[in-house]
Amino acid sequence: MLRPLSHREDARLLVGLQTSDDAAVFQMAGSIAVIQTVDFFAPIVDDPYTFGQIAAANSMSDVYAMGGDVLFALNIAAFPDDLDPAILTRIFEGGADKLAEANAVIAGGHTVSDPEPKYGLVVTGQANPDRIWTKAGTKAGDRLVLTKPVGSGVISTALKRGEASPAQVEAAVRVMATLNKAASEAARDLPVSACTDITGFGLLGHAAEMAAKSGARLEIDAASVPLLDGVLALASAGNVAGGLGRNRAYFTSDSAARVTLESGVDGTLADVLFDPQTSGGLLFAIPEEAVEQLRAALIAAGVSVWSIGEVVTGSGVRVR
Repeated sequence: MLRPLSHREDARLLVGLQTSDDAAVFQMAGSIAVIQTVDFFAPIVDDPYTFGQIAAANSMSDVYAMGGDVLFALNIAAFPDDLDPAILTRIFEGGADKLAEANAVIAGGHTVSDPEPKYGLVVTGQANPDRIWTKAGTKAGDRLVLTKPVGSGVISTALKRGEASPAQVEAAVRVMATLNKAASEAARDLPVSACTDITGFGLLGHAAEMAAKSGARLEIDAASVPLLDGVLALASAGNVAGGLGRNRAYFTSDSAARVTLESGVDGTLADVLFDPQTSGGLLFAIPEEAVEQLRAALIAAGVSVWSIGEVVTGSGVRVR
């Protein structure tokens, strides 16, 4: 069995391995904390520039999920020797343009030779140490709010098999390339209890982490979760990534006992709720009395918003 990487205790490390959070947070002088994260993966779309944009947005998302601002990033790339270097240039351009959109810069990086292309970023951000969001703060009475539809993994898989329509791919790309910056900034002055971004563990996997770290139970209304158009039909036809099955097996296993699916939940919809996402939305837990403020702030910032459930006493996640 794999064991967590050990680390030396240090009071300056405000958020580290112990909380399974989206990024590490390190206390600097005064009211400044440094946020750092890293992520990279193989192409999920055909166009190199678009891939660079999506990978950069995905890497920066962890900083926004902690309530921070992105300062700069370093490229991480693996690239085959037998591919045109111009392809890598376009990937870098996509990433750099997405950093510029975030009012941040690429400050360097590292590239290695590899048979499979991969790209991502080491991202450095900052936040006020007294206002860091983590997964561990939600409590009974909170409501759950999501800012992007689910299903990018299904559509990416269908794209590889030639079964996704151009409109479906375009919609998924638009969602994945959208920064979580506006959503994060819109919620900064509100009493957010906990926050995470939805990525590789899928909506239910990341919700399970939030429940475990908070010592509460998240109840999610399956029918209220927004889906990208056509996702259920694509998933029903078998367009599911391997990670989806692994997510479902782990988070519903007897040993994990983290996610419970009520008998009335459609099986295909349940699968999609475990779908690994790339650059998914932010999942906020916020007190009920502040939900409408959050909704108004997100809408004013041009961010879509869906209420998908609530937090109660107990443990794990129940999908109803």
